[in-house]
Amino acid sequence: MASDQKFVNYVCDQTSDAGRVFSRKMFGEYAIYCDEKVVGLICDNQFFVKPTQAGKALLATVLEAPPYKGAKPFFLIDEGLEDKEWVSRLIATTARELPSPKPKPKPKPKPKPKPKPKPKPKLKK
Repeated sequence: MASDQKFVNYVCDQTSDAGRVFSRKMFGEYAIYCDEKVVGLICDNQFFVKPTQAGKALLATVLEAPPYKGAKPFFLIDEGLEDKEWVSRLIATTARELPSPKPKPKPKPKPKPKPKPKPKPKLKK
């Protein structure tokens, strides 16, 4: 089941005090970014946060679950999402602990096209 855009907007709004928070659609679900770092996922209208030690310290009860089949467990944020101050602090703390994304490699320049050969002149008979 794909996530509802209203829920994605709600999560982004609730976490907006953490920094520049936005979502991107990925594989039919959504990745949540904070200042260019992927801090969580939204899958089946559930909010999953990347696990970090600092983030774990902010959770009263740690509930872990994979966001999709075959994924590593993330923190499942079931309770507390309505507390904007707390969930923003969780996202900001998580973002600080995660490494910066690797810079994307610059695209290789395209080779110049070879000039087309000039047509041979037709011989008159």
